[in-house]
Amino acid sequence: MLNQQTIDKLHTMKLIGMAQAFTDQLHQPDMDRLSFAERFGLIVESQWTWKEDNRMSRYLKNARLKINACVEDIDYKASRGIDQSVMMKLITCDWIRKHQNIIITGPTGAGKT
Repeated sequence: MLNQQTIDKLHTMKLIGMAQAFTDQLHQPDMDRLSFAERFGLIVESQWTWKEDNRMSRYLKNARLKINACVEDIDYKASRGIDQSVMMKLITCDWIRKHQNIIITGPTGAGKT
């Protein structure tokens, strides 16, 4: 009964990630082997991850991208003129860490997004 009240309070405080992690821990018998600090750390990590995932989802929704693009789906056909080695460098995002800009040009519908 106390566990359900705790879960309800976490939901009321909008700590959904913590509530889910706590519920998961209740159903895993080997969690008893961990110390309180370790278990609490896992619960806090779950809340942080949940918030970050929601933030990213919100950003993607607000961006209103027409296509859900994915790096793994890039077509490197010769006719497209995309150099795979250049793309691999861009994917590392070093240009962001170095505060550099990139410009991608091409005709409409070429897949610049």
